[in-house]
Amino acid sequence: MNKTKSLNNEQLIKNIEKLILQARKQVVSSVNTVMVYTYYSIGKMIVENEQKGNKRAEYGEATIPKISQYLTNKFGKGWTVENLTLMRKFFIAYSNNEISNSKKNFVNTVYEIDITKKFALSWSHYVILMRIENIAERNFYEIECSKQNWSVRQLSRQVNSSLYERLALSRKKEEILKLSTKGQILEKPSDIIKNPLTLEFLGLKADSSYTETKLEQSIINKLQEFLLELGKGFLFEARQKRFTFNEQHFFVDLVFYNRLLQCYVLIDLKIDKLTHQDLGQMQMYVNYYDRYVIKENEKPTIGILLCKEKNDALIKLTLPKDSNIYAQEYKLYLPDKKLLQAKLKEWIKDFENKN
Repeated sequence: MNKTKSLNNEQLIKNIEKLILQARKQVVSSVNTVMVYTYYSIGKMIVENEQKGNKRAEYGEATIPKISQYLTNKFGKGWTVENLTLMRKFFIAYSNNEISNSKKNFVNTVYEIDITKKFALSWSHYVILMRIENIAERNFYEIECSKQNWSVRQLSRQVNSSLYERLALSRKKEEILKLSTKGQILEKPSDIIKNPLTLEFLGLKADSSYTETKLEQSIINKLQEFLLELGKGFLFEARQKRFTFNEQHFFVDLVFYNRLLQCYVLIDLKIDKLTHQDLGQMQMYVNYYDRYVIKENEKPTIGILLCKEKNDALIKLTLPKDSNIYAQEYKLYLPDKKLLQAKLKEWIKDFENKN
């Protein structure tokens, strides 16, 4: 006799709804995956037919319009010259320039969907990624997008904000290669730092006056975007977090917890010139959390002074070498990507020449 307890109608309906939504999500995911592989294979067929074994053959401009006209008549919308050109570009970007069927008779060749590549994202994601010429940079965004489940809009924003360059320029030169092979790895406090932090989504104008309170409120209003910019593993705990010591009240502007580093991250906002008093205050905040708040299994607290302009010499003179405190600049506009790319290229070249 079946003694399984029956569910009430409300719970049963919720379970059925959950199952349907999950099934729909899997169907959409499967459709997207098949679409990506199909587009890659179409791009492959076009390129191989154009080149016919000659890797340097020029792009046959008449081929794609003819294919577009036929497929549109046969299958309807979606087979424009622009889309077919993107498929061709997709294959070139992800094929490592290997033409596998170059010596075959293209008229009689039977093609199947090429599943030798591994594609985990949607076609819309790859439309953005294939535009990135630097392979190391493209690999980084593909890894992070897959790991963090970025939407198309989020991926576009991260690329436009030059996340790769900002992270690379905030790290030791020998660690840059890891970004393109493993993505952003959080192993130590300095791994969460990127300079500058880009806050263009707040809508504040760089040339207008605003208070620290307004900056803080803008961050709270756009908390989801701010967490995306901070990076992986961040959880928001409180704003204006009060603690009392020696009968005095102190307030930390923003308190986060990073689940990957297993530590608190305290952020103080500064719109004026950074001073040694600001650094000393943050040192006190960090000391308090380390001595009275964190548990035995948690790592030491990280303090970040988010400021318009940092002074590296002042920071070095004020803070001890093993300090867990960082000054991080923020910008209210997207950085000049070409300028950062040139700076990174020069930085890497200089490092390679010294080794």
